[in-house]
Amino acid sequence: MQSWYHIIPRNTGLSSYAWIIFCILPFYFIFHSSTTTEIIIGIAMILLFFATYRLSFLSEGWTVYLSVSIEMTISIVMTLFFGYVYFSLFLAFYIGNIQNKAGFITLYVVHLVTTITAVSIGLFIQSEAFLMQIPFIIISVIGVILLPFNMYNRNKHEKLEGQLKDANKRISQLVVMEERQRIARDLHDTLGQKLSLIGLKSDLAGKLITLNPDSAKTEVNDIHQTARTALKEVREMVSDMRGAKLEDEIIRVEQILNAAQIDFNLEGDLTLKNVPLLVENVLSMSLKESVTNVVKHSKATFCEIVVKQFPNELLITVRDNGVGVSNENNSYKGNGLQGMRERLEFVNGRLDLDSSDGTTLTIQVPHVIKQTKEESL
Repeated sequence: MQSWYHIIPRNTGLSSYAWIIFCILPFYFIFHSSTTTEIIIGIAMILLFFATYRLSFLSEGWTVYLSVSIEMTISIVMTLFFGYVYFSLFLAFYIGNIQNKAGFITLYVVHLVTTITAVSIGLFIQSEAFLMQIPFIIISVIGVILLPFNMYNRNKHEKLEGQLKDANKRISQLVVMEERQRIARDLHDTLGQKLSLIGLKSDLAGKLITLNPDSAKTEVNDIHQTARTALKEVREMVSDMRGAKLEDEIIRVEQILNAAQIDFNLEGDLTLKNVPLLVENVLSMSLKESVTNVVKHSKATFCEIVVKQFPNELLITVRDNGVGVSNENNSYKGNGLQGMRERLEFVNGRLDLDSSDGTTLTIQVPHVIKQTKEESL
């Protein structure tokens, strides 16, 4: 059980002032008793109830059921001898916080039966006291029936929300890890080979500098050109890492298609709503790869991009009138589409391919990934 609850229950839909009244009222009923002994016994039972009730939230295992049994006994005695039935509401709230389904149902049934039985008997032995508060007693019985299920379902819903939040956080962490691995692979592919080449040519130039100065000069020029190429590729990588906006990517796409003499048409609003920067970056990279495939492989004369935004998802369709895809699996591997699929999977997206009339790529991303502080830095 949770350890932060106090005597006054929280999140029940009732004001804290109402619960304070329920805490004070038992003293009112007790002081209306006829003898000093009854008053002393009643006060002792009230203090025992609240002490047991508070400790019950710290209990685990069988001590939970022991605490509830003591509280039920006190509630029955207060109902029968003092006409005070409102302790049953405290118990109803507590039972609703029990997560074990079997334990919840057992305590719920026992509490409901004992409360109704105590109220029924109390109507005969404390008829005057009960008749004066009959509307409130009816409300209390209704609370005993409904409050446990309300609390049980609410706690279950909060638990599921917590699990979903943890899952989204985990997904964000996986995306960051995958991006780091991608950066490592890109650095290895971009710089590893060129730095190895520079090292080999440097050694060769050192050996040739006295034997064949002209050849050594050629090697040095090659080293210089290789270094400039590596620097350019690193700058391009850094530029890509800064994140690409869909609106900016569309401008570059249009320029590429115009240069390839492919007619271009755009439909939809490019101002994305409720889309994190990470997701927009993935969409931009996927769109760039899609158009690159159109230019390189489709032999198309027309390309259309449609952006549709829905409350639960975002759709981007890239359609051309080219030769289509004859072998889907090989094309996915050869034309970079497999990489697009892998990127989209990390934001719960998907990629569909239709080559019945030209080629149509549909990128679908749901609005479920939330940007974390780490990603925005």
